Amino acid sequence: MRIFFEQHPYEASYVKDDLKDICALQDVEKKISVGYVGYFYSPEAKDCVFILPKVLLEDRKDEGGKPIEVVANIMTTDDDGNQRHVLPEEIITPEGQEKNLTKEYRKFIYEFAVWIYQALSVYRKNTGSNAVYYRKLPQEGNGRRRMGETYLDIVLSLIAFNKENQNFFTFIIRNLHSGMNKINWTKTIARSSAIIQDGSVVYLTPINKKRQVNFEEELFIIFFSILNYLNETFGFRTPINCHYDLIRGEQFKHLMESGRGMRWLKQIKYKYFSDKLLRMWNLCLAFFEESHRIAINTDQKEYLLAKSFEQVFEAMIDELIGDRENVPKRLMEQADGKRVDHMYAYQALTTPDNEQTDKLIYYIGDSKYYKAHHKLGEESIYKQYTYARNVIQWNIDLFMDGQRKGWTKEEIDDYNERFNEYGKIRLRNDDEDPLTEGYNVIPNFFISAFVYDDRKYVARKNIRPHEGENTHFSCQFPDRLFDRDTLILSHYDVNFLYVLYLYARDKQSEKEAWRKKVRDIFRDEIRNVLHKKYQFFALKSKGNLLAGEEFIREHFKELQGKLYRPYDDNSLFALALDKHEGKEATESDTYHLLEEFFEITKVDLGYNPQEELEKKVEAYQAEHPYAPTPENWLPEYHVERYLEDYFVVGSYHDQEHWDWITGKNDRGTLIYNVRLDEHRKGAIHKSRIRAMKPRFAILYEEGHEAENRYHVFRIHDFAIMIEDRMRQALYPREPQGDYFIFRFDEEVALGRFDIHNLISTHRISDKDFTEGAPIFLTGKELMDFRK
Repeated sequence: MRIFFEQHPYEASYVKDDLKDICALQDVEKKISVGYVGYFYSPEAKDCVFILPKVLLEDRKDEGGKPIEVVANIMTTDDDGNQRHVLPEEIITPEGQEKNLTKEYRKFIYEFAVWIYQALSVYRKNTGSNAVYYRKLPQEGNGRRRMGETYLDIVLSLIAFNKENQNFFTFIIRNLHSGMNKINWTKTIARSSAIIQDGSVVYLTPINKKRQVNFEEELFIIFFSILNYLNETFGFRTPINCHYDLIRGEQFKHLMESGRGMRWLKQIKYKYFSDKLLRMWNLCLAFFEESHRIAINTDQKEYLLAKSFEQVFEAMIDELIGDRENVPKRLMEQADGKRVDHMYAYQALTTPDNEQTDKLIYYIGDSKYYKAHHKLGEESIYKQYTYARNVIQWNIDLFMDGQRKGWTKEEIDDYNERFNEYGKIRLRNDDEDPLTEGYNVIPNFFISAFVYDDRKYVARKNIRPHEGENTHFSCQFPDRLFDRDTLILSHYDVNFLYVLYLYARDKQSEKEAWRKKVRDIFRDEIRNVLHKKYQFFALKSKGNLLAGEEFIREHFKELQGKLYRPYDDNSLFALALDKHEGKEATESDTYHLLEEFFEITKVDLGYNPQEELEKKVEAYQAEHPYAPTPENWLPEYHVERYLEDYFVVGSYHDQEHWDWITGKNDRGTLIYNVRLDEHRKGAIHKSRIRAMKPRFAILYEEGHEAENRYHVFRIHDFAIMIEDRMRQALYPREPQGDYFIFRFDEEVALGRFDIHNLISTHRISDKDFTEGAPIFLTGKELMDFRK
């Protein structure tokens, strides 16, 4: 077998006529390189030629980083006993392979040929691409012999023999087993003792007609055991239509590695006279010897070659991680003509792992088919940023403006029907998070290939960060992660042999299992990249949600791009602070700004801080019961502008009632209830309230008015809520009768008033005064109690 490497420049003297049929052109330096990967038979060389992918090559550089030579990922021992990398030119011919490759390396290359063949076959079947050139591969025959047969030849010949001789197998096996259960009475009577019972003669050990040694059966067991091994190892789907106990697993590997398989075949060699049985015996022996035991016709050229193996590599990666069928076509084929290699929707980086949520995000990937340790070019990095920007703009056009410019009716119908689940993805969701205006982080990454030095197909870690520079940032402001202009690009290497192994086997269950696993790996690895640059926190208002939102509005400029709401609990915020030269983010001005009014906890992406923050808020409120909202958080109103308008001063019973007022109800809105049932003390007639149309509500805790703590809300509108509706609204006490409901816009600041004095005054002046009942007064009257 002749071995070449894809795109490696060979001196013309090395190549000779080996590549004459597929590459005969020289460059200006009189070197020849071949842009194919795969297998073909060269009649001129009278040998088969295998072209290995360039991923098995790497550039050797000097101390200054300048390339000095290209070597293969194969080690050999020089004349002085030192280990060194093999040069591609040293293993072109069988003689060079014998000299420079150990038995272990030769075995790897021969088996690697089968994996490449199988991968190219799967790619050709799945895509029908014209990037793969195919002509029927060799079959054994009675013609001339080649100089060297490959493991690939032997495997394909075994499979072809099985496919073409199904009727022959059925005929032989049926004859072998015919009459096996018939009793040979002559031998049974002569050799066995009989028992007479009830006048009948009974023989306990009858002798049947089965032969003691069946050499045809032994050959069939060996042949079908080989086919079973090829099916299990390489993913071939060769039918095995027999019912023998086959040799499997470790026992079969022992047959191959110990040489016992060859010895067993040679012991039964002279028992066969049928041409087909002899051919089967030769095939089995060739498999075990990995040598030339097959005679084939050499008057035809055969090949299976990929012209652009980067397309095959891209298809392999996309098959194993992508979701091309379920991603909107206009995201994959972008409007500016750019084509995304891989895209899928998966759990967002900021979403807690334990939440069953539909908060997904698009993952954007690009395959880079390079030599080992190859660096990314600036053009590739720039293009990948453009992919993400296009996705952001497409998302904005579709979900923010509702635009579908240039879409055909068929595209719109197809999107609505097939991509409903993905249609929920919003990079900036104004419906759920209009406050922070933050953008979700888009995972964006490159995938290139590597090969382990021990050439493991399946390893413990089949994906790893790219060696060297593996993270790139693009932003306008480095401390604004949740900003549309902040883009992060990661680079990962995947074990080429493992990807080849999965793709070539073409087993859906294996691919599905790895797809889930690798997506988790990418998500976690990208999270690690973010943790290196940012510190993440979660925060919750020490007061009520509304107060926290007002604080964020007031300080929006300082907090823009740093806050986002990824949690199901809308009262929690995620905070990302840039690590400036290793400085702790807790020392930043932003952190100090927030810590006075929010409970803050340091978190890792994927962690749900809800329970932890709720405990912190509860502990704070226990030490500072019903602490009033700091006035500098709130929009300020002046009573002087509302002297003729009415204000309502009312009470709430306890913390549970306060929580219900500030959002812990079935609508999550700010509401306050006043009794309407005339049979209850403190009830107010609804016509009176509607006539006054109060503009503001001042609420204090019942029994604590002497502490002069209160909250002021601007009233939006009114409603009547019947008893059953109060229960539905999760009212914390058993409702009695109907209630008048005030709906609030926001908490505000009116200045300081002596509410305790106001209540005491009404207690004395109003003969019908009821403790805790609402008090209605004008702005002019309220001014009398201003501090």
